[in-house]
Amino acid sequence: MPRRIVDISVALKSGIASDPPRSLPEIEYLDHQMTAPMMAQEFEIAIDQLPEGNYAAVEKVKLSTHNGTHLDAPYHFFPRMNERTVPGGEPSWRIDEIPLEWCFQPAVKLDFRHFDHGYVATPGDVQAELKRIGHTLKPLEIVVVNTSAGARYGEDDYIHSGCGMGKAATLWLLEQGVRVTGTDGWSWDAPFSLTKKKVQETGDAGLIWEGHRAGREIGYCHIEKLSKLETLPSDGFMVACFPVKIHRASAGWTRAVAIIEE
Repeated sequence: MPRRIVDISVALKSGIASDPPRSLPEIEYLDHQMTAPMMAQEFEIAIDQLPEGNYAAVEKVKLSTHNGTHLDAPYHFFPRMNERTVPGGEPSWRIDEIPLEWCFQPAVKLDFRHFDHGYVATPGDVQAELKRIGHTLKPLEIVVVNTSAGARYGEDDYIHSGCGMGKAATLWLLEQGVRVTGTDGWSWDAPFSLTKKKVQETGDAGLIWEGHRAGREIGYCHIEKLSKLETLPSDGFMVACFPVKIHRASAGWTRAVAIIEE
């Protein structure tokens, strides 16, 4: 059976509005001629003794574990997880403790592109979409959410775009046995700038990061800054999202891909 692999990760790139200004990645590109003097000095030879005066291309990168397409560990959300099932909770898993079985599973896509920017999705929204596509969730299935933010990646309004997933909606997914979710938005939650207005209007600080905080009750991971979700079917595909193994980190970059058997 033919297999198609769809890259659903964004390219890690500097100079675009992929994150808030305080946390943008920086990439310095060194080409073959720029590195030649270093190698010539190392071996005590003339630069022209290297092939056409060239050595190696290399990049120097300054970034956080939450730049680019990445998988958040429960430790990112709160120091404790599984408070619903373990009295007092337990220490949240870090990215190098995540079960790899979570990261390669059948997947389903929820199309929430029609929701307004800043809208917070509810369990009813999730259930209605699953009914529309005729899918019943199974434990460990990966759920990815296609929002209107995906089409804005790299644009000035990207971090202010798309809907978010509320605490109740996230917990409903986790109660079905889901342990990895994903979004093409900057955050699993609604954009901070729009949530801030609601907090100021209501005085309810519980609205801040409510989807993330669901991990206090049931530990889970989510992928942020996915791409091309609109090209995927609603279900019938696999997602692989193995994170880079960073010791005791709150997240790890991933080359997330969808695998479709045709």
